[in-house]
Formats: sequence, structure tokens, C-alpha cells
Amino acid sequence: MKKLSEPVVAVVGGTGVVGGEMLSILEEKNFPFKEVKVLASAHSAGEIYEFADQEIVVEELDKDSFEGVDLALFATSASLSEQYAPIAVEAGAIVIDNSSCFRMDPAITLVVPEVNFDAIKSEHQIIANPNCSTIQLMPVLKAIHEKAGLKRVVVSTYQAVSGAGKAAMEELWEQVRSILSQQEVSKEVFSSQIAFNCIPHIDVFTEDSYTKEEVKVINESRKILNLPDLAITCTAVRVPVFNSHAESVNIETKDPLNAEECIELLDNTAGVKIARDSMQYPMQIDVSGSDDVYVGRVRNDRSVENGLNLWVVADNLRKGAALNAIQIAEKLLG
Repeated sequence: MKKLSEPVVAVVGGTGVVGGEMLSILEEKNFPFKEVKVLASAHSAGEIYEFADQEIVVEELDKDSFEGVDLALFATSASLSEQYAPIAVEAGAIVIDNSSCFRMDPAITLVVPEVNFDAIKSEHQIIANPNCSTIQLMPVLKAIHEKAGLKRVVVSTYQAVSGAGKAAMEELWEQVRSILSQQEVSKEVFSSQIAFNCIPHIDVFTEDSYTKEEVKVINESRKILNLPDLAITCTAVRVPVFNSHAESVNIETKDPLNAEECIELLDNTAGVKIARDSMQYPMQIDVSGSDDVYVGRVRNDRSVENGLNLWVVADNLRKGAALNAIQIAEKLLG
């Protein structure tokens, strides 16, 4: 892998929700780029974005888009990533991909920087960004596993509509307006009304009645933690919140680890903010725009010998997607 130093950066899918967040974070963190390009569909080509005291004209994504690009941040669908990431690599770019396309490929690393950045090898030109729900789990599970060993993990997610894109956020807003004005509610993005409702259905169903979102959390967690036999299960729920995901996490450890010890452990874990007071818990509305993973409601699960319950919250567009990718790039810069 070539060393990055003031790279030419391409944000692929830069006009979408995650791509836009990538641009904001690049500017906010003064990322040392030589040039930033925004690549998108023909529909968005020609749009002008204000970025770092300059104007960037959106370019149409095509096979010639990556000439001279050193770092390509993909915020696209899996199909577009599958098509264009190899082209970017062939042109000499390092790719950090936010889609699900490469995550479970054994030859490609799936990275949360605080957890397994060292898994990246010099020959890796494509690095996969995990699913948003997986990312916020990883610093917590990694710390607990290293201290007491993970025996079993049960995750229930409460996922914001921003995880489904701009159209989903607009649908929630329009449905709320329709209900409050006593008008008919229409739905296009979600299978059911999302306003004032919870939908236990994210992504398509698999043959064993899990959804793909649930399977992602299970399989990606095992890969990142290098625990292929980890007993982990998940139920993923879409909730009528605009941004930030929350998770109820039940953990059984192999060795004893009580709530007080867990709080102390997580208080010293990189990227994690812990609420020591059980009545001062993190909420989705409060963590939007933040970089860290927030943990609260830590308590002993008295139904099993070594059990813990935790409440885990993070901004899904930042730490759950754009920020995680840029943190990887920052580490590649050294």
C-alpha cells in the first residue's frame, strides 16, 4: 500500500447523506488533502458544493474518474462499489468503501480503527467500512472481550431513519406533517408507516427469517473481533428518530465482570464515553454530531452468572459511517 501524503481525495457518492457527511468531516478536521473531487451520478453532475473556502463542481462518476486519485472514499450502493472500486484501485487509489460489497470478503479487511486497524496489510488496496450498527458495538465488545472474554451477545437495535438515506428522512418528516394536519399518510421508502411507529424490519429477509441488517451485525462482529464462533444474535428495528442509532446490548462473559468494573473499563476505552450515573443516560437526540460511542444504563444481569446490560448510542452518519472511514484514512496518513 502506498503511503498517503496530501492525497488527491475522491468522495464517491458525495451528494448523498453519508458522502455529504464525509465532506463535512474532511473540512472540519483539516484533512491534509491536495485536492478533493466529488463524484456522483449524471443527475448531480454540475452541481456546485462549497468546501474549504472553495467551490467544487460535482463530476459524473465514470471509468476515467480516478486518474490521479490517491484516496477514494466510497459512499455508494454495493453494486456501484463492486463496479468502480476495482477501477479506482487499478488507477492507483486506496479505496475505503462504506457499502456492504466487500465486508465479508476474506481477502479484504473490515476495520474499526480503535479495534483492529493493525489488520490492514501493505497489500490491501480496498478497506471495508462496517455496517453502522456494527461499528458502534465494536469498541465496547472489544474492551469487554479482552478483559473477561465474550460468551454470548444479544443486540437489539433502535435505528434512525437517516440510515436509509435522504428519502427516508423526508418520508418521516412528511408523515409527521400529514398526521398532525389530519391528512392521508403515504409511504414509499418503508414497508409501513414510520411516523409514531417502530418497524422490526431493516433490509430484506433471509431464508431463516432474519433480516440482512441483523445478519450483518452478527457476521461483521465475528470478523472484526476475530471470533468466528462468537455466540451473537440481533434484532434490528427502525424507529421514528431522524439521526443516531441506539442499541440495547446484553452480554455474558466467560469470567466475572460486574457493572462497576465494566464502567471503569469503558471509561478508559478509546472512542467511548461512559455515563457513570445510571440516571444520566445517553440519548439519540443528544449524541448527533458527536464522534464518540456513548454508553449508559450499565447494570448487572442477574438472570445469568456473568451478565451485563448496556445501552449504546452513536451518530450513525458520523461514527457509524463517514467518520470511521476518515479515521481509517487519518491513520493511513500516520
